[in-house]
Amino acid sequence: MRYRATFIAGFAVGFVVGARAGRERYEQLMKYGRQAAQSPAVQQATRTVTTKTTEITKTAASQVPRLVESAKNKAGGRFDHFPGRGARNDDGAAVNGARYTDGNMPN
Repeated sequence: MRYRATFIAGFAVGFVVGARAGRERYEQLMKYGRQAAQSPAVQQATRTVTTKTTEITKTAASQVPRLVESAKNKAGGRFDHFPGRGARNDDGAAVNGARYTDGNMPN
């Protein structure tokens, strides 16, 4: 019980002291942050990063169709035999046993 009371007292003192100094320190940090954000060097670095990110995103997006096609080719027909994918057994029945006589199978 003694440790609990000591902890609570220490917490209360820390809270009061922190609250008094906290606002000043917060304002000081915000001032430094604003100064850094308005710095020409930081603004140039931000523009550079934004430009490079846009370029990389466009390059990656243009590669997606090629990567999808490559994955399809590597997978081959491995996924055609799953139920509901439209693969047929030798007797013309769908994998799930239903027969489609008009040649149209649902996807």
